[in-house]
Amino acid sequence: MEKADTSTVSTSDQDSDEKHHTQHHLTVPSGLNQHEIDSLIPSITEHHTYLITSGQCSSLLAQRIHAPPETVWSVVRRFDKPQIYKHFIKSCAVKDGFQMTVGCTRDVNVISGLPAATSTERLDLLDEDRRVTGFSITGGEHRLRNYRSVTSVHGYDNGDGEIWTVVLESYIVDVPEGNTEEDTRLFADTVVKLNLQKLASITEEKYRDGDGKSH
Repeated sequence: MEKADTSTVSTSDQDSDEKHHTQHHLTVPSGLNQHEIDSLIPSITEHHTYLITSGQCSSLLAQRIHAPPETVWSVVRRFDKPQIYKHFIKSCAVKDGFQMTVGCTRDVNVISGLPAATSTERLDLLDEDRRVTGFSITGGEHRLRNYRSVTSVHGYDNGDGEIWTVVLESYIVDVPEGNTEEDTRLFADTVVKLNLQKLASITEEKYRDGDGKSH
């Protein structure tokens, strides 16, 4: 009996070692001020926390954008047009009668030179009020197995007329066979960073041109 009890505890400890929640709220991306960090922690905890196992990696990135949140959200929310700000997407197709609701899918063609050709993706989350969206990769020719991502848009106003936005994007993905966790995270982080930088450029210009709320 004592052996059985010891075995149960040991198995439980082993499970907890193999599966745990990410701690992105403790390692907030650099470049944000303390006010932004403090206000973002609840969202990070709620939307950007994943249950991760060995053989997976996860990351959280941030981008400050000098445009109102509604301008940024008008681009981020377009699940049917990711190529607007995502560098490596050549084209995106959706089915006839497409409605942008949770469960809808898109078929993405990736530019040449990347370890991918196509990707089928599912909209997992679309919260218009809180400006949070997320998707997962469900098929296609690529190496990003079990990839899931969440993006949230957060607005700020300093009271003196200055308005800006912080975008958070996180992901979880399997580490491909033959790759290290560090290599996988470096590749995915680089792609996300480039996309967020392009999002900033596009939405700041959109805001300057007075087209900030166009969907």
